[in-house]
Amino acid sequence: MNTTALYKTDFPDLTLKNRGKVRDIYDLGEYLLFVATDRISAFDVVMNEPIPYKGKILTQISKFWLERTKEIIPNHFITDKIEEYPESCWKYRDSLEGRSMLVRKCKPLPIEAIVRGYIAGSGWKEYQKTRTICGIPLPEGLVEFEKLPFPIYTPSTKEEVGHDINVDFEYTKQVLGEELASRVRDVSLKLYEFASEFLEKNGLILADTKFEFGLIDGNELILIDEVLTPDSSRFWLKEDYAPGKPQYNFDKQVLRDYLESLNWDKTPPPPHLPEEIIAKIVEKYKEAYFRITGEKID
Repeated sequence: MNTTALYKTDFPDLTLKNRGKVRDIYDLGEYLLFVATDRISAFDVVMNEPIPYKGKILTQISKFWLERTKEIIPNHFITDKIEEYPESCWKYRDSLEGRSMLVRKCKPLPIEAIVRGYIAGSGWKEYQKTRTICGIPLPEGLVEFEKLPFPIYTPSTKEEVGHDINVDFEYTKQVLGEELASRVRDVSLKLYEFASEFLEKNGLILADTKFEFGLIDGNELILIDEVLTPDSSRFWLKEDYAPGKPQYNFDKQVLRDYLESLNWDKTPPPPHLPEEIIAKIVEKYKEAYFRITGEKID
């Protein structure tokens, strides 16, 4: 299944600022254009096969949250209406519709703000060794996927190559300064609390998530990048939740599990993805969209 025929991935007369694993960013002068492609990555390797409509689903989920969190903190979103984009974008309407947004320029902070409400992933691995996560002491006897006594802020670096590195709050104070580091921590916890309460009503647990922030005019802190999507968050099905056992999730675990079953060394080139695996991944993203927004995606 190949969706490259469904939308263009290159816009030759627009200035490409950055091409990430799954997102392309174009510099339009006063603004930036974010385009979420259907590329998917695992273990820091981009797969050859796209996931149909993944970019549209993630863009619409981010927009959903950006509209609902702007009372907590301003964000970079301007519009996703193509007719409000610069005229140079209009010819690409079919490719940009639903998977792009015009955003404000800012100075991105070199820290990923991660909030965890449950113990999983790299946090679980660290806890098993030290009974801490990013230097935060935790009670003895926690089991994998258990709810933490309180949400914790566990930032990480942004690495151009390879995995981001978990750091503690003291490290962020050295990088950002104490006042800005505290603002980032506090608003991250507020965003997590808001989203967690919202999702619980929809039958989802927000186990953990990451936020990214930027500065405008040197001091105005804004929320940027994708927000509370299955690619940046760990969502579990509330009715199926039980600590100590694998959870019903909505992230890329289907893909990771398939790749782990192969004799692949997790370096390029990636293995071929069968149609049935692609279809399962698509269904996960569609279900996440429905459970988050309450609307079915066509």
